[in-house]
Amino acid sequence: MEEDVVKEISHLSQVWDKLIDYGTELGKHILIAIVIYFVGRYLIKLLEKLFARMLDRRKVEPEVRGFLSSLIHFVLLALLLVSVVGALGVQTASFAALLASAGVTIGMALSGQLQNFAGGVIILVLRPYKIGDYIETSGTSGTVKSIQIFNTVLSTPDNKVITIPNGTISNSVLINYSMQVTRRVDWTFGVEYGSDIEKVKACIMRVLATEPAVLQDPKPFVALHALADSSVNVTVRVWTKSEDYWDVYFSVNQKIYDAFNAEGIEFPFPQLTVHQA
Repeated sequence: MEEDVVKEISHLSQVWDKLIDYGTELGKHILIAIVIYFVGRYLIKLLEKLFARMLDRRKVEPEVRGFLSSLIHFVLLALLLVSVVGALGVQTASFAALLASAGVTIGMALSGQLQNFAGGVIILVLRPYKIGDYIETSGTSGTVKSIQIFNTVLSTPDNKVITIPNGTISNSVLINYSMQVTRRVDWTFGVEYGSDIEKVKACIMRVLATEPAVLQDPKPFVALHALADSSVNVTVRVWTKSEDYWDVYFSVNQKIYDAFNAEGIEFPFPQLTVHQA
């Protein structure tokens, strides 16, 4: 009986020693993993700063810099994850195989993100727009603030931030309002029937001559456009620098309104003439 008790105590003692050894070893691995994590995070931030400085020295375009920075960030985080897992005692070869199989599964589930990544590469290669351009795509318009690894970020005139997947942009119609140096501004002004069209055209040309942002080459174009139901429509076309487009548009609107009133040129109202037999 006493021998059985001694054996049981000896067995429990061995189990306890093994638990202590296992806990000590596990604690050591956990401690090393924590140290590797925090040191790795510090090194990642340091490397990202050095990489950003290198890109600045080489004067890399902002859109390319943003894309590469995002890519480097994800790669370094992946390497840190492998290092932390290895420090915990997990075989990195087995973990890499697990990551590969999981990557295939996740890749199939996140095929849209892979398409967005490919779209980002296409955007950087073909460069249909750059940071600071005003674009319109997929029913959304705004100024390009950044081109990231998966998305492009736009800022709208009313200060909204819109994130659009790069895959959507690369497969959609894209209008870049900033790519060309100049843009054409169009108006259609309606005047009453019976108005002196030559007087109207001369009045408009005088207004355009007072607008410094209106380019004289190509020359402003003013012509009778259509005889509408209630008005005679005059079309006006001028060229200006792309960045002056909206300033010219609103300024000329105001000046035309004031000039027509001063010249006695009447704006029409919808009318319906009824003849009674």
